[in-house]
Amino acid sequence: MFFDPMYFLFIAPAVLLGLWAQMRISMTYAQAQKMAAPLSGVAAARHILDSAGLGNVQIEQIPGRLSDHYDPRDKVLRLSPEVYQSRTLAAVGIAAHEAGHAIQDAHAYAPLLLRNAAVPAAGFGSNAGILLIILGAALNMNAVLIWLGIGLFACVVVFQVVNLPVEFNASARAKAQLVQLGIISQDELVYVKKVLNAAALTYVAATLQAILTLLYYIMRFTGSRNRD
Repeated sequence: MFFDPMYFLFIAPAVLLGLWAQMRISMTYAQAQKMAAPLSGVAAARHILDSAGLGNVQIEQIPGRLSDHYDPRDKVLRLSPEVYQSRTLAAVGIAAHEAGHAIQDAHAYAPLLLRNAAVPAAGFGSNAGILLIILGAALNMNAVLIWLGIGLFACVVVFQVVNLPVEFNASARAKAQLVQLGIISQDELVYVKKVLNAAALTYVAATLQAILTLLYYIMRFTGSRNRD
Protein backbone atom coordinates (compact mmCIF):
# COMPACT_ATOMS: atom_id res chain seq x y z
CA MET A 1 0.00 0.00 0.00
CA PHE A 2 2.69 2.49 0.95
CA PHE A 3 5.02 1.84 -1.96
CA ASP A 4 2.19 1.81 -4.46
CA PRO A 5 3.14 3.19 -7.90
CA MET A 6 -0.42 4.54 -8.08
CA TYR A 7 0.41 6.96 -5.27
CA PHE A 8 3.23 8.53 -7.27
CA LEU A 9 0.99 8.76 -10.32
CA PHE A 10 -1.66 10.37 -8.13
CA ILE A 11 0.62 13.14 -6.85
CA ALA A 12 2.65 13.52 -10.07
CA PRO A 13 0.87 16.77 -11.14
CA ALA A 14 1.72 18.40 -7.80
CA VAL A 15 5.32 17.18 -7.90
CA LEU A 16 5.82 18.45 -11.44
CA LEU A 17 4.27 21.80 -10.55
CA GLY A 18 6.53 22.03 -7.50
CA LEU A 19 9.65 21.30 -9.54
CA TRP A 20 8.66 23.89 -12.12
CA ALA A 21 7.97 26.44 -9.36
CA GLN A 22 11.41 25.81 -7.84
CA MET A 23 13.04 26.37 -11.23
CA ARG A 24 11.05 29.57 -11.67
CA ILE A 25 12.12 30.80 -8.23
CA SER A 26 15.79 30.11 -9.00
CA MET A 27 15.60 31.93 -12.33
CA THR A 28 13.54 34.91 -11.21
CA TYR A 29 15.45 35.32 -7.95
CA ALA A 30 18.80 35.26 -9.76
CA GLN A 31 17.49 37.83 -12.21
CA ALA A 32 16.11 40.14 -9.51
CA GLN A 33 19.34 39.79 -7.51
CA LYS A 34 21.16 41.54 -10.31
CA MET A 35 18.79 44.52 -10.20
CA ALA A 36 19.84 47.21 -7.73
CA ALA A 37 17.37 48.71 -5.27
CA PRO A 38 17.67 52.01 -3.37
CA LEU A 39 17.27 50.26 0.00
CA SER A 40 18.46 47.04 1.56
CA GLY A 41 15.92 44.39 2.49
CA VAL A 42 15.98 45.37 6.16
CA ALA A 43 15.61 49.08 5.36
CA ALA A 44 12.69 48.40 3.01
CA ALA A 45 10.95 46.24 5.62
CA ARG A 46 11.54 48.85 8.32
CA HIS A 47 10.11 51.58 6.10
CA ILE A 48 7.00 49.54 5.34
CA LEU A 49 6.45 48.57 8.98
CA ASP A 50 6.94 52.11 10.27
CA SER A 51 4.60 53.50 7.59
CA ALA A 52 1.97 51.04 8.79
CA GLY A 53 2.44 52.16 12.40
CA LEU A 54 4.25 48.96 13.36
CA GLY A 55 7.35 50.41 14.99
CA ASN A 56 6.98 47.76 17.70
CA VAL A 57 7.75 44.94 15.24
CA GLN A 58 11.45 44.12 15.41
CA ILE A 59 13.59 42.87 12.54
CA GLU A 60 16.31 40.28 13.10
CA GLN A 61 18.90 38.63 10.88
CA ILE A 62 18.90 34.83 11.04
CA PRO A 63 21.10 32.18 9.41
CA GLY A 64 20.11 30.29 6.28
CA ARG A 65 19.18 30.99 2.70
CA LEU A 66 15.63 32.20 2.11
CA SER A 67 14.77 31.36 5.72
CA ASP A 68 12.78 34.60 5.93
CA HIS A 69 9.56 34.61 7.97
CA TYR A 70 7.40 36.64 10.31
CA ASP A 71 6.84 35.30 13.84
CA PRO A 72 3.42 36.48 15.06
CA ARG A 73 4.06 35.23 18.60
CA ASP A 74 7.12 37.40 19.19
CA LYS A 75 6.16 40.13 16.70
CA VAL A 76 9.51 39.74 14.97
CA LEU A 77 10.32 39.76 11.28
CA ARG A 78 13.31 37.49 10.65
CA LEU A 79 15.35 37.85 7.47
CA SER A 80 18.14 35.73 6.00
CA PRO A 81 21.54 37.48 5.56
CA GLU A 82 21.09 37.71 1.79
CA VAL A 83 17.74 39.46 2.11
CA TYR A 84 18.64 41.49 5.20
CA GLN A 85 21.81 43.01 3.78
CA SER A 86 21.36 43.15 0.00
CA ARG A 87 20.18 46.20 -1.90
CA THR A 88 18.49 44.33 -4.72
CA LEU A 89 14.94 43.96 -6.03
CA ALA A 90 14.95 40.33 -4.88
CA ALA A 91 15.80 41.37 -1.31
CA VAL A 92 13.26 44.19 -1.03
CA GLY A 93 10.56 42.01 -2.60
CA ILE A 94 10.98 39.18 -0.12
CA ALA A 95 11.41 41.55 2.84
CA ALA A 96 8.25 43.41 1.82
CA HIS A 97 6.34 40.13 1.58
CA GLU A 98 7.28 39.24 5.16
CA ALA A 99 6.37 42.75 6.28
CA GLY A 100 3.01 42.10 4.64
CA HIS A 101 2.48 39.25 7.10
CA ALA A 102 3.17 41.61 10.00
CA ILE A 103 0.55 44.01 8.65
CA GLN A 104 -1.91 41.12 8.33
CA ASP A 105 -1.25 40.25 11.96
CA ALA A 106 -1.76 43.84 13.10
CA HIS A 107 -5.08 44.04 11.23
CA ALA A 108 -6.26 40.63 12.50
CA TYR A 109 -6.51 39.33 8.94
CA ALA A 110 -8.95 36.42 9.28
CA PRO A 111 -7.14 33.83 7.09
CA LEU A 112 -3.90 34.49 9.01
CA LEU A 113 -5.67 33.90 12.32
CA LEU A 114 -7.12 30.66 10.97
CA ARG A 115 -3.73 29.56 9.66
CA ASN A 116 -2.01 30.27 12.97
CA ALA A 117 -4.72 28.35 14.82
CA ALA A 118 -4.33 25.42 12.41
CA VAL A 119 -0.54 25.13 12.79
CA PRO A 120 -0.55 22.74 15.81
CA ALA A 121 -3.22 20.49 14.29
CA ALA A 122 -1.44 20.41 10.93
CA GLY A 123 1.91 19.59 12.51
CA PHE A 124 0.40 16.79 14.56
CA GLY A 125 -1.80 15.52 11.76
CA SER A 126 1.02 15.27 9.25
CA ASN A 127 2.95 12.71 11.30
CA ALA A 128 0.29 11.08 13.45
CA GLY A 129 -2.17 10.77 10.58
CA ILE A 130 0.18 8.82 8.35
CA LEU A 131 1.33 6.69 11.30
CA LEU A 132 -2.26 5.71 12.11
CA ILE A 133 -2.99 4.88 8.47
CA ILE A 134 0.07 2.62 8.33
CA LEU A 135 -0.82 1.03 11.66
CA GLY A 136 -4.41 0.51 10.58
CA ALA A 137 -3.31 -1.17 7.37
CA ALA A 138 -0.86 -3.36 9.25
CA LEU A 139 -3.62 -4.48 11.63
CA ASN A 140 -5.67 -6.12 8.90
CA MET A 141 -7.13 -2.87 7.54
CA ASN A 142 -8.45 -1.59 10.87
CA ALA A 143 -11.12 0.89 9.72
CA VAL A 144 -11.15 2.96 12.91
CA LEU A 145 -7.42 3.65 12.87
CA ILE A 146 -7.32 4.31 9.13
CA TRP A 147 -10.21 6.76 9.17
CA LEU A 148 -8.80 8.47 12.25
CA GLY A 149 -5.49 8.81 10.41
CA ILE A 150 -7.23 10.18 7.33
CA GLY A 151 -9.09 12.66 9.50
CA LEU A 152 -5.87 13.86 11.10
CA PHE A 153 -4.16 14.17 7.72
CA ALA A 154 -7.12 16.25 6.56
CA CYS A 155 -5.89 18.90 9.03
CA VAL A 156 -2.82 19.29 6.82
CA VAL A 157 -5.04 19.92 3.81
CA VAL A 158 -7.07 22.51 5.72
CA PHE A 159 -3.87 24.29 6.75
CA GLN A 160 -2.53 24.34 3.19
CA VAL A 161 -5.79 25.64 1.75
CA VAL A 162 -6.08 28.39 4.37
CA ASN A 163 -2.42 29.30 3.82
CA LEU A 164 -2.96 30.19 0.15
CA PRO A 165 -4.92 33.44 0.65
CA VAL A 166 -2.50 34.41 3.43
CA GLU A 167 0.50 34.17 1.10
CA PHE A 168 -1.27 35.75 -1.89
CA ASN A 169 -2.47 38.66 0.23
CA ALA A 170 0.98 39.24 1.75
CA SER A 171 2.47 39.45 -1.75
CA ALA A 172 -0.27 41.83 -2.89
CA ARG A 173 0.40 44.06 0.11
CA ALA A 174 4.14 43.93 -0.56
CA LYS A 175 3.82 44.98 -4.20
CA ALA A 176 1.46 47.82 -3.34
CA GLN A 177 3.58 49.15 -0.47
CA LEU A 178 6.84 49.04 -2.41
CA VAL A 179 5.41 51.28 -5.12
CA GLN A 180 3.26 53.53 -2.91
CA LEU A 181 6.20 54.30 -0.61
CA GLY A 182 8.50 54.99 -3.55
CA ILE A 183 10.90 52.16 -2.71
CA ILE A 184 10.73 50.87 -6.28
CA SER A 185 9.24 52.08 -9.55
CA GLN A 186 6.48 50.50 -11.62
CA ASP A 187 9.12 49.23 -14.05
CA GLU A 188 11.08 47.60 -11.23
CA LEU A 189 7.90 46.07 -9.87
CA VAL A 190 7.90 43.66 -12.83
CA TYR A 191 10.94 41.85 -11.40
CA VAL A 192 9.51 41.72 -7.89
CA LYS A 193 6.26 40.29 -9.24
CA LYS A 194 8.14 37.49 -10.97
CA VAL A 195 9.86 36.46 -7.74
CA LEU A 196 6.73 36.59 -5.59
CA ASN A 197 4.56 34.87 -8.20
CA ALA A 198 7.08 32.03 -8.50
CA ALA A 199 7.13 31.68 -4.72
CA ALA A 200 3.33 31.56 -4.69
CA LEU A 201 3.41 28.59 -7.04
CA THR A 202 5.31 26.56 -4.45
CA TYR A 203 2.40 27.04 -2.02
CA VAL A 204 -0.06 26.02 -4.73
CA ALA A 205 2.00 22.88 -5.42
CA ALA A 206 2.18 21.99 -1.71
CA THR A 207 -1.58 22.43 -1.36
CA LEU A 208 -2.28 20.33 -4.45
CA GLN A 209 0.01 17.56 -3.19
CA ALA A 210 -1.72 17.50 0.21
CA ILE A 211 -5.15 17.30 -1.45
CA LEU A 212 -4.10 14.55 -3.86
CA THR A 213 -2.47 12.57 -1.05
CA LEU A 214 -5.66 12.77 1.00
CA LEU A 215 -7.72 11.64 -1.99
CA TYR A 216 -5.32 8.76 -2.56
CA TYR A 217 -5.72 7.53 1.03
CA ILE A 218 -9.52 7.74 0.77
CA MET A 219 -9.58 6.01 -2.61
CA ARG A 220 -7.18 3.28 -1.54
CA PHE A 221 -9.02 2.51 1.70
CA THR A 222 -12.53 2.58 0.18
CA GLY A 223 -11.21 0.48 -2.72
CA SER A 224 -9.85 -2.11 -0.30
CA ARG A 225 -13.16 -2.20 1.59
CA ASN A 226 -15.07 -2.72 -1.67
CA ARG A 227 -12.81 -5.61 -2.66
CA ASP A 228 -13.39 -7.21 0.71
